[in-house]
Amino acid sequence: MSADLIVRLVIWTWFAAAAATGHFLFLQRIPAATIPVVTLGISGPLLGAYFLIRPLRTWVDRFDLRTLVLIHVTRFIGIYFLALYQRGELPRSFAVSSGIADIIIATMALIVALAPLDPGPRRRAIVIWNVIGFVALLMMLVTITRSNLAAPSELRSLTYLPLSFLPTMLMPLLLTTHLIIFARTARPDAE
Repeated sequence: MSADLIVRLVIWTWFAAAAATGHFLFLQRIPAATIPVVTLGISGPLLGAYFLIRPLRTWVDRFDLRTLVLIHVTRFIGIYFLALYQRGELPRSFAVSSGIADIIIATMALIVALAPLDPGPRRRAIVIWNVIGFVALLMMLVTITRSNLAAPSELRSLTYLPLSFLPTMLMPLLLTTHLIIFARTARPDAE
């Protein structure tokens, strides 16, 4: 079985599990403060697979760094956070800071990936963008944890569809790609 087929099967299985988690409200059955632990718990095996399974690492490393950066265009979800805040469904402490940060990171991802830059300046731009995006993602996890400790019901919308995909799929994918980008840009042969 090819690495490409295995990756597709894993992604579709992961997607089905994330959808089932949201549909059956599994995240409502755990303490709210542990939702970021779910994100980190999913990210760990993803990173472990990348670093320990050579065919998978080879498959991922075939992608241009710009492709990994463009995955972060999904962070335009920040617009949805702001809309939910306006409707009173998300607290300001989460929606505004995370929403604006995600919109900025998604916009920067488009610029870094699509701007006509030479390889050296593009690599530096990707590293700078990656640091900013990684810190913003960590701050989102901290905000979720702090909000869930202070008032567990404020972020209840992260426990059911569609926002349950955030801690179970999107954030682990984004966190993992940030760390893969760090690893790849640290190599002397980084593109």
